[in-house]
Amino acid sequence: MRAAVIIITVVLCFVVSDKSHAQRVLPGMQGLQITSGMVDGIWSKDNRNESGYYFGAAMATYGRNANKWIFGAEYLRWDYAYENDYIPVKQFTGEGGFYYNFLSSPGKAVCFSIGASALMGYETVNRGEKLLSDGATLQNDDGFVYGGAITLEMESYLTDRVVLLLTGRERMLQGTTTGHFHVQFGIGLKFIIN
Repeated sequence: MRAAVIIITVVLCFVVSDKSHAQRVLPGMQGLQITSGMVDGIWSKDNRNESGYYFGAAMATYGRNANKWIFGAEYLRWDYAYENDYIPVKQFTGEGGFYYNFLSSPGKAVCFSIGASALMGYETVNRGEKLLSDGATLQNDDGFVYGGAITLEMESYLTDRVVLLLTGRERMLQGTTTGHFHVQFGIGLKFIIN
């Protein structure tokens, strides 16, 4: 089912992409993007303790050959199962990175990029509370996290100023007590502002 949704989305991006005729991804162009998606799997009520979600906002500035610089912020949350309850983990991170355009359509209506980003932020476990509901003491600490991310991104122009984003990313963070690697995949929109 997931594969069918992804294939249909990609096909629709190519079908809609010939409708835009403005100049795209010129050096100096900037876009404000918002993204949202899943972390470590698909979140549902049945598996809420195995996956999470994220929201992000960033500013993208294009350089030569449709390459771009990204600067933004993200909020991640996932829950760890603990008896009949869960322990919430939240990360607030800032990002700065470079995305290399390795494939694009002739009119740059669809572009595929791979990017590397530096991440820095803060992680909180159970809202900073050490004592759990059954009297046990939580050993995980809140603290600063740092590291990087590798991202694969597809962008497709829906109109001259609105771009659809599909992303897949692997985050690698140090300073965390809840796991160093997290896989994200999501969808977003970019609004070209100049």
